[in-house]
Amino acid sequence: MPRIPTTLRERAAQLIFPRLGSNMPPPVPAETDVDRIAALVQEVPVGGVVLFRGDAHRTPDALRRLQRSAPYPLLVAADLERGAGQQMAGGTVLPHAMAYGGLGDRAPAMVHHLAWLTAKEALSYGIHWIFAPVADVHSNPANPIISTRAYSSEPQMAGELVQAFISGCREGGVFATAKHFPGHGDTDTDSHATVPRVSRSRASLDRTELAPFRAAIAAGVSSVMTAHVAYPSLDPSGSTATRSAAILRDLLRGEMGFEGVVVSDSLLMAGAGAEAARQAPDLVAGGVDVLLDIEEPALAVDSMVRAVEDGTLPEESLDAAFRRVWNLKERLIARHGPDVFVDPPAAGGAPDEASELAEAVAEAAIREEGTIPGEWSQAARERGVHVLVFRPIPDYPDPTLSPAEEIFRRLIPGATVDTVGPQVSGDEASRLVDRAAGHGIVVCALVVKPAAWHRFGLQPDQVTLFRHLEARVSVIPCSLGSPDVLDDLADGPYRMCALSDVSPSVRAAARRIAVRLNLA
Repeated sequence: MPRIPTTLRERAAQLIFPRLGSNMPPPVPAETDVDRIAALVQEVPVGGVVLFRGDAHRTPDALRRLQRSAPYPLLVAADLERGAGQQMAGGTVLPHAMAYGGLGDRAPAMVHHLAWLTAKEALSYGIHWIFAPVADVHSNPANPIISTRAYSSEPQMAGELVQAFISGCREGGVFATAKHFPGHGDTDTDSHATVPRVSRSRASLDRTELAPFRAAIAAGVSSVMTAHVAYPSLDPSGSTATRSAAILRDLLRGEMGFEGVVVSDSLLMAGAGAEAARQAPDLVAGGVDVLLDIEEPALAVDSMVRAVEDGTLPEESLDAAFRRVWNLKERLIARHGPDVFVDPPAAGGAPDEASELAEAVAEAAIREEGTIPGEWSQAARERGVHVLVFRPIPDYPDPTLSPAEEIFRRLIPGATVDTVGPQVSGDEASRLVDRAAGHGIVVCALVVKPAAWHRFGLQPDQVTLFRHLEARVSVIPCSLGSPDVLDDLADGPYRMCALSDVSPSVRAAARRIAVRLNLA
């Protein structure tokens, strides 16, 4: 076992998890950021890092170098809701969580198995802690940041799939995280950009938002991530959950009985508030164990040390948080051996099997309403199919971004393809409509998904273009993401939703359209 930190400053530092790499502009590959973190851990012996923009072939060696240079083993955490490939380019990419609902009774077993495969793959890369599953309920169609990241709009189903993910991670040897407590599903703003507010009554929160978290705790989840969201019925002061002792200590730990690690959502988000490093003592006193993605680690540690010394942060609160974080490291070593941090176990065939199953999930997830008129199939054969891929946020640095245009071109025989960006001038709209009108069928593939700091849904110019197309040609609307966008947009005889824009989901949508048009 590694030696245990003894000084107050070392124990405080174990609560700090800065980011390694970044998907935010300008993007920073994880492996090129290792030297910065290696220098940081000599000054501030942090407990771990949250990894962004890794590479399946290069980052594992960089993590080994970092672990060897660190005075204490580093827990490596990552957002892997959509498989290991979400943060490790070249790794397996899975559809968004909502896609699993299409599996019916098979969904829990499939979620469990894919979580197990993801855990094995992640661990082989040097990742020990997965920031998933999303335990939020899809209770507000206007939600700009949860949407298809949630398993279901039904609390019971969401809870069952959350439990399946947690048990799969545990069997695969890594830690899971239920997020974003006490529920981010009913917000209509993005906590990356502002402080959302959920005004549900306590009774309503109990029935809906809290139910999947109770299921997660019953399943023995190792950690819970806070929401930078205010809940007046839980804390009348208006504090966000991240800053609320009433929500974290009284509700989560006291009433709900959670004994694991409480990790903040990213403290770089606007919803976290200003000067998180200086307010680190208040966050720990309020019930947070891990200060995630904090911008000034040294200042945060110094703030906690001073607060203990002057009596404003009880030392027992800091030590309780330290013990919970250190316990994760001890559990990893007990499970995988003392070399787990520098020599993780191999994944075996997990990535190949997960990729194959991702295709099956994507196929089962396809939702169709209505039928394609017979004359549309004839028109498609005679005059061809034109695909317009609507990308409202083309600049979003999503590691799971798929080459949708290429996939449609390859899988729909003879298809031509255009991309529609967020702004469409009058001349460009006329050109796109005229080009589309030369074909028998037009597929409008709508990439409508949650994305931090970005407006949710189609942009006004894109909606206008869609209306012009619908008035001129036969249109098949296909959402590569939110099912709700179709309710506001499409009135034709047939529409489709794939619930995700990852490559397996786009392939499933393209294949299904080709079959429905009798082109395959």
